[in-house]
Amino acid sequence: MSEPNRNQSAPNPRRRRKPRRPKWVTNKLTYTLWRNWPLIRFVLICLVLAAILFGMVRCTASAVMGFFEKDPAESTPPQSTGPADTQPPETTAPPEPPEDELLKQADFLAAGFDYEGAAQLLRESSYFASSSSYQSRVSEYEAEAQKLVKWHDMQNITHVFFHTLVVDNARCFDGDYTEAGYNQYMTTIPEFLKMMESMYERGYVLVSPYDIAYEYVDENGQTKMKYGEIWLPEGKTPFVMSQDDVNYYGYMIGDVDPDYERPAVPHADGDGFAHKIIIGEDGYPTCEYMDADGNILVGSYDLVPILEDFIQEHPDFSYRGARAILGMTGYEGVFGYRTKPAYEDDLGTEAYQKECEDARAVAQCLREHGWILASHSYGHPSYGNISAEKVAADSDKWEQTVQPIIGDCDIILYPNGSDIEGIGKYTFDNPKFKTLYEDGYRYFYNVDSHVAWQQLGDDYFRGGRRNLDGYRMWYTPKKVADLFDVNEVFDPDRPTPVPSI
Repeated sequence: MSEPNRNQSAPNPRRRRKPRRPKWVTNKLTYTLWRNWPLIRFVLICLVLAAILFGMVRCTASAVMGFFEKDPAESTPPQSTGPADTQPPETTAPPEPPEDELLKQADFLAAGFDYEGAAQLLRESSYFASSSSYQSRVSEYEAEAQKLVKWHDMQNITHVFFHTLVVDNARCFDGDYTEAGYNQYMTTIPEFLKMMESMYERGYVLVSPYDIAYEYVDENGQTKMKYGEIWLPEGKTPFVMSQDDVNYYGYMIGDVDPDYERPAVPHADGDGFAHKIIIGEDGYPTCEYMDADGNILVGSYDLVPILEDFIQEHPDFSYRGARAILGMTGYEGVFGYRTKPAYEDDLGTEAYQKECEDARAVAQCLREHGWILASHSYGHPSYGNISAEKVAADSDKWEQTVQPIIGDCDIILYPNGSDIEGIGKYTFDNPKFKTLYEDGYRYFYNVDSHVAWQQLGDDYFRGGRRNLDGYRMWYTPKKVADLFDVNEVFDPDRPTPVPSI
């Protein structure tokens, strides 16, 4: 290869050659257009794209605006033309009660010494700003609240209890094998009413166990128990009430099954007790009772509706809406409903589920009206006389079969009044207490003949209960003299002497 001529300039790769002009470019204008055609083409493309985009945006905006400008009636889907009960429920709040009715509600709260709740009810009403009667009534509540005094002895508050009340004395005390037990442990309706009248006249006021003691979290984050505060007028005395065996057992209603394998039903030859708690037409709990002719009656045939009637008549007999504690076993169901799982085979699945649903509704109704639901064990064994393992097994069975019906409970009323410890404090070294505490119980009640016995531990509250029944009235009338005069209360239909235990 020959050596290149170094005097000839080398081609410059950055230097562009001038394009050759086409033959159709004949003047300066066309030449200018031709020379700038790439730029012109770019501008035209941009204009076309902009026009397309503008059109799309305008169409979308028009559609959106058209949606919002549409008549609301046109945009609402057509309503169902099916039966009225298929329509969705109304979500609006219920109307406020009439002015006079709301004032009655507030006065009822105030009569039960809940002056703060009564005043709040009126202040939050739409009538308050324009109602001089509401405003003056709130001033009266505030003045009455200033007169209350703190109860001075929280460690000594008496606790009375009952079993199912006798409706028909003739059927109950009829000389058969059950008469002795009824005479010892039951109270007749006339006796119960006279007891309540006497206690009311003497200034007793029903309180809740949660008014006496309650759980709190201390500064170290530890859950502890402490005494509460109860504020009453001078001269009033607090007390607690409970009822055991709110179950309506088969032997009481005339259907005896010693092994409890068959669900009991009421019979006309029953022993004169109510057989079920139901929800009354007024929304309050009431009872069903079968009389000697086989008629099922609805009314105040046991402690729950009778005490409710008494409180409605004497609202100052209940402190801030307090009601009694109701203790249930599980081996035949609760409230007269045969919810024991083993009964499903006899009743059939549908009927058994209905029993459970109705019992749950009653439990909810009771809670809503202030009643406290508690365990009375599953099988009613004496916890103080059985092993820790048997206590645990019985508690587990109650939790599996009764708790799903009535809900969580933190109170246990010991069956047969049998405590798991002496008078010394509970400790977690006691396996029975450890089991019951882990099962959620914080309030523990035995049966004790003293006027009052209570024990506050770091983790629990413990108390004694007084049985107001035939045995107590006949053998130790002086031990209830602070509450009533036995000579004025004792039912003349009760056979005497009352059998000893």
